[in-house]
Amino acid sequence: MIRLPIRKLKQGMIIAQSIYNKHGASYLVKGQPITLEYIDQLKKIGIPTVTVTSLNPNFQLMPPEDVVQEKTRINAIKEVYETFQSVEKTGELDVDAMQAVSEKIIFDIIDRKENLVQLTDIRLHDTYTFSHSVNVAILSAMLGMLCHYSKKDLLLLTLGALLHDLGKINVPPAILTKTTHLTEAEFSMMQQHPLDGAARIMHMERMLPSPSVLAAIAAEHHEHVDGRGYPRGLAGEQIHRYAKIVAIADVYDALTSERPYKKAYTSHVAYTIMTRVMKGQFDEDLLKLFFNNVSIYPVGTILKTIYGYGIVKDCLFGQTEMPTIILFADPDGNILSIPHTIYLSKDPAGEKAIEIVLSDNELRHFIHEINIDPSVFLAD
Repeated sequence: MIRLPIRKLKQGMIIAQSIYNKHGASYLVKGQPITLEYIDQLKKIGIPTVTVTSLNPNFQLMPPEDVVQEKTRINAIKEVYETFQSVEKTGELDVDAMQAVSEKIIFDIIDRKENLVQLTDIRLHDTYTFSHSVNVAILSAMLGMLCHYSKKDLLLLTLGALLHDLGKINVPPAILTKTTHLTEAEFSMMQQHPLDGAARIMHMERMLPSPSVLAAIAAEHHEHVDGRGYPRGLAGEQIHRYAKIVAIADVYDALTSERPYKKAYTSHVAYTIMTRVMKGQFDEDLLKLFFNNVSIYPVGTILKTIYGYGIVKDCLFGQTEMPTIILFADPDGNILSIPHTIYLSKDPAGEKAIEIVLSDNELRHFIHEINIDPSVFLAD
C-alpha cells in the first residue's frame, strides 16, 4: 500500500482506506476503484492524500480485511457523533445505543481476531473526534481481549473508550483544529477536557453503568505512568487500568491519523515514538502486548532488510515485529529472477534483519528506479 497526493491518483487504482464524514457515512469505501469523479470529489472535500493498494491501476489488489465490519465502524461513528451532540444540547445520552455499539465492536473483534488491526479510515478535519473515539474503542477492546477481560469488563472498557473525549465538547473547534502551536491559555483549556468529560459523565451517573469507572477513563487517559501527565499528575497504580489501556490506544490513533497540523505517521514510526521517545509514559506490559498484536508493518509495506528489499505479505499475532516478507530485490535493488518468501519469525536475525521502512516518497522513487510495482508480488 502507498499513500499518494490527490494529484497523483489515477482512474482504476484501488482505495486502501475508507473516507468518512462526521455522520459516519463513507465518501469512499476501501476496495473501491477510483474514478475521475471520485478524484474531483476528493479535491473539493480537501483530502490531501489517499492510500491505494498499488500504483498500477490495472493491478486489482484488494486491501486487507478490517478487524471490524465496515457497517459496524460506520454505525459507531454515527452514534458517537449523535451522542456528543445530545450531551452538548441536553446533557443526556442514549445509553442503550452506545452499549449496543460497544457489544458489536467486541463481537466483531472476537469473530475476526485472526485479522491484524489495520486502521483504515481517513477523517475530514472536523470529524476527527468522532472517528478517533471509535478507533480508540476498537483498539482498547482488542487490548482488553488480549488481557483476557470478561465480556462485562470489555463492554465497560469499550464504552469508556467511546466516551473518553466527551470533555472536548467544551473546547472551541478553532482550538481543536488549529494548525499552529497552541498558546498557553489554549493549551490550558485543552488540558481541562479530561476533567470536563469526567464531570459530564458523573452528571449522567444515574443512566450509566459503573459511572465512576467511565469517569476515571475520561479523567485519566492523559495521565502518564511516570507521573508527568495531566491533569492531576497521577502515577503508576494511581491510574485506573482501563485508563492505561485507553491512553495507549488514544496516542497510537492520534499518531497514525492525519490532522490539519501534522501528517499521519506509519505504524512503525508510531511504534518507535511510543516505545522510545515516550518511554515511561505508558504501562510497559500493556504497551508490549499492544504492539505484539497490532501490525507494525502492515501488509504491502516495503522494507529494506539485510537480505535485500521485500514486501510484507503477512504477520502473526504476538510477532508483528517479525513479518513474513516476499524478497524481490537484492540489497543493491537488483530484481531477483525468482522472488522468495522469508519468515522473519523463524529467521535467526529476526526483527534485526529489518534495516529501514521505505517512506512513500522513497517508495515512489524506488519504483521509478526499478520500473516495477512490488505490489504485484502479493498476487501469488
